[in-house]
Amino acid sequence: MEAKAIAKYVRISPLKVNYICKEIRGKQVDEALTILKFTPKKGARELEKVLESAIANAENNFNLDRDNLYVKEAYANDGPQLKRWRPKARGMAYPILKRTSHIGVVVEERE
Repeated sequence: MEAKAIAKYVRISPLKVNYICKEIRGKQVDEALTILKFTPKKGARELEKVLESAIANAENNFNLDRDNLYVKEAYANDGPQLKRWRPKARGMAYPILKRTSHIGVVVEERE
């Protein structure tokens, strides 16, 4: 049995969050939370919230035991991009893409 949680339209680049997702994939949930707590990145704070939500979903909706849960999947997919323009020399304008992410975590019970 698996439980998941998704945070949509988070205002951070998916590349920055995927870097942290790789660190917690396959880990036991308490170990993953400890890693995220001591990672000094904004993406770690967002991923920590989603992981805690997935753990709560597993405990409350599926009656799974927290001690046997591990992170099966952790991912950050592209969300929509906010397009902004930066003035440049000689009247030109360069685009700035403010990226958003859909961050997801799937936890599963080990046998």
